[in-house]
Amino acid sequence: MSSYGKFLKDILSKKRRLDDTETVKLTEECSAAIQRQLPPKRKDPWSFSIPCTIGTIYFHRALCDLGSSINLMPLSIAKRIGLGEIKNTTISLQMADRSLTYPHGILEDVLVRVDKFILPADFIVLDMEEDVDTAIILSCPFLITGRTLIDVAKGSLILRVADQDVEFKVEAIDHVVQRQFEAEYPKDPLEASLVHEIEIVDEEPCMLEMVTLLEATPSYKQPFHQEFEPLSATATKPVPSIVAAPTLTLKPLPLHLKYAYLGTSQTLPVIINSDLLEEEEEKLLQVLKKHKTAIGWTIADIKGISPSTCMHRILLEENFKPTVENQRRLNPKMKEVVRAEVLKLLDAGIIYPISDSNWVSPVQVVPKKGGIMVAKNNNNDLIPTRIVTGWRVCIDYRKPNTVTRKDHFPLLFIDQMLERLAGHAYYCFLYGYSGYNQIPIAPEDQEKTTFTCPFGTFSYRMPFGLCNTPATFQPCMMSIFSDMVECFIEVFMDNFSVFGSSFDYCLSNLALVLQH
Repeated sequence: MSSYGKFLKDILSKKRRLDDTETVKLTEECSAAIQRQLPPKRKDPWSFSIPCTIGTIYFHRALCDLGSSINLMPLSIAKRIGLGEIKNTTISLQMADRSLTYPHGILEDVLVRVDKFILPADFIVLDMEEDVDTAIILSCPFLITGRTLIDVAKGSLILRVADQDVEFKVEAIDHVVQRQFEAEYPKDPLEASLVHEIEIVDEEPCMLEMVTLLEATPSYKQPFHQEFEPLSATATKPVPSIVAAPTLTLKPLPLHLKYAYLGTSQTLPVIINSDLLEEEEEKLLQVLKKHKTAIGWTIADIKGISPSTCMHRILLEENFKPTVENQRRLNPKMKEVVRAEVLKLLDAGIIYPISDSNWVSPVQVVPKKGGIMVAKNNNNDLIPTRIVTGWRVCIDYRKPNTVTRKDHFPLLFIDQMLERLAGHAYYCFLYGYSGYNQIPIAPEDQEKTTFTCPFGTFSYRMPFGLCNTPATFQPCMMSIFSDMVECFIEVFMDNFSVFGSSFDYCLSNLALVLQH
């Protein structure tokens, strides 16, 4: 670049600066390339194309638009080149049809190699579909920098720097590039392998016979095509528990706790203290029965939180790459667990089928472990064992979580919350049933939660297993109970502790929380 030193003044003096709020008018040819329209028949020779190289990417045809005052580059190409930071800009682009388009930013001082010359240029980066024919657009100021001469009669374009020049035969370039493009990017792959060869040896009958046999061969399914098993629908749709009480399997409780029932025939169970007086127990059950619509026993009881109150968003880091993972093998027992879970979430409206997501994560089945019990092994030795009580379906969101911008909301410390709870005579502990599943995900982010299983691909309407879910859930709960927190309730994620100095005071606080 040292030989360019004496020409830097000329280069910089011809480099046009754009105003901050300027509206740049584009020609019909340039507008057609951006808006993916058919370019009009040119009345005047305003546009030519030349080959050039930017970074490590070679462009067969760069559109030289004499009527444009800016250089244009698609955002996808700018990311692939990666030559610098894309700076923000407030200019707007006016198309030939007078519509306005706002660019993504500007890439300054990009070195463009045209044959043996290297010329600097500023590119406006536009979030548009990449054109296969003319990927980038070079403007009139760029051509002025290269002291370009265009001979319309000869169909040539000459770039000059000092006493050196490079000549391009524009019409010849267009013809060669078009022929090469048709050979490398045909509409039909079979046509590419047959037609271009047949044009040369079309007199040989063996070649024609081979083509006939290939055309008569029936199509076959691609081996990597993913097949899904049928997902039979449930016979009955779930209904709220207060409409039809579910049949639940109750676990044994320690001596200081017992079950009480809010419904008839020992239905709608709740857990209360077994040491309560009969009068206190009656008062507690009256409050719980009055607000039993706020209590959930099955997933059908979930009402959800309004999107106007809280909504979970998945913000990603810059220059992220979407990941699509294949489903993992499951044994028949685990497959039935996944089937039941998918049907349950589909009926509740928490997930929905999707087929075109850029993000796909695999499903994983892990055992639910209960308490520790002592069992004998083959040698009659007593071995402490944690029994498996069931199976839990999880989604492996590790890759999406890796590129997610972390929310650093400060969560509470358990010891500080316990200090505020200490010293009160009565407590009531509530657990948010499927709490995370009650906060909706922003519609534009729902596809990022897509998971695959033997029965299809599905997306969540509400978060599950995402890295920023706690930082969304805790502020949501704090805002809902903001007038009660630290007065008579403590909230840590989906666990709620209501307290009071007396039984009646604690009971009235519980009624306020359930009503809220």
